[in-house]
Amino acid sequence: MSVNQVVESIHDKYDSLKPYLNEKTRRIWAAIEARSLGWGGVSQVALATGLSRTTIHAGIQLLLDASGEETLNDNSNRIRSSGAGRKLLEEKDAMLLSDLESLIEPMTLGDPESPLKWTSKSVVKLAAALNLGGHRTSSKSVYNLLESLGYSLQSNRKTRDGSSHPDRDDQFLHISNQVLHFQSQNEPVISVDTKKKELIGDFKNSGTEWCEKEQPIEVKMHDFVDPKLGKAIPYGIYDLTSNQGWVNVGIDHDTAEFAVESIRHWWYSMGKEIYPKSQHIMITADCGGSNSYRSRLWKLKLQELATQTGKSIHVCHFPPGTSKWNKIEHRLFCHITQNWRGRPLTSLQVVINLIRNTTTTQGLEVEARLDPNLYKTGIKVTDQELDTIAIERNYFHGEWNYIIKPKVGT
Repeated sequence: MSVNQVVESIHDKYDSLKPYLNEKTRRIWAAIEARSLGWGGVSQVALATGLSRTTIHAGIQLLLDASGEETLNDNSNRIRSSGAGRKLLEEKDAMLLSDLESLIEPMTLGDPESPLKWTSKSVVKLAAALNLGGHRTSSKSVYNLLESLGYSLQSNRKTRDGSSHPDRDDQFLHISNQVLHFQSQNEPVISVDTKKKELIGDFKNSGTEWCEKEQPIEVKMHDFVDPKLGKAIPYGIYDLTSNQGWVNVGIDHDTAEFAVESIRHWWYSMGKEIYPKSQHIMITADCGGSNSYRSRLWKLKLQELATQTGKSIHVCHFPPGTSKWNKIEHRLFCHITQNWRGRPLTSLQVVINLIRNTTTTQGLEVEARLDPNLYKTGIKVTDQELDTIAIERNYFHGEWNYIIKPKVGT
């Protein structure tokens, strides 16, 4: 048998036994194989297994030792004698840990004196920086050291709202009390907002979907708006009491006029049937966007809606930076996103169908329609037009909480 065949045979045996060997039995087995081969056996076993010659010679010495039999039959779990093995890097290099921690401190990122200025903190770059500073280490060692120091790979987490308004909690309490009051009177309470705009066409859509193995849906590499297909602008209305949603899918601009038109369609298509005896409509909305509390056009169009329906419209805006508390975000929009995950939105009809087929185990039902209207941007509301709005501001933050009443005889 040639040397290559011997090495290959030992390699195959080692691969089969390796899962069952610990450090001690691995040395013993390698030593037995080397002794059975005679001269050159240590080199051949080392080549076949990847074990060092020192390890194999240690096994041979163990076999030759007069106490070797006792060691093999020892029932203890000790693999090597106490204190054996290489010293830890941090024991040999007293400054290694402190220098590593100084490199990963946030304040050193971008420091002109730091070898890591304006770079990511990968273990490869950390190892290179430490070696540049006179240490001897590898990326794998840096990884192990970071774990021993209590570090781990972390992604960003959205938990901070930014600047917090001092009356934020009081406004939350005010909205909650208003919602409970209107629900107790069987009056409609709706949460409104615009969902993220979606490009129409064979574009990548986040998420995964079941497909035949290795046959994903192919989409375009770049997300540039298709001038023919355009985009979808879903404006949602979520009924907090009945757990029903309405989505008006626009194709033009997300303006205050579009927002109020969406609410109008919800009322005449869904709300009026559910609340035939209502005299009021309560709306909870973000403080910005097309339904911003600063928007004059938003209030002017709500006045037109109030007069048309004969209902008093009560509006409560969430404070700045707290839009995620708006119920529509986690009662409606998140389920729509989940329903169309991993599917390219190839047409407006596909968007409408996917929204309509969004359901939950809690009984959510959603209706949707296409709004083909065009909405002008930059419409100015004059002071005279603003003065015609029959608005009643609440004593508590009247800019966020107000009632727009219908005009009589118009």
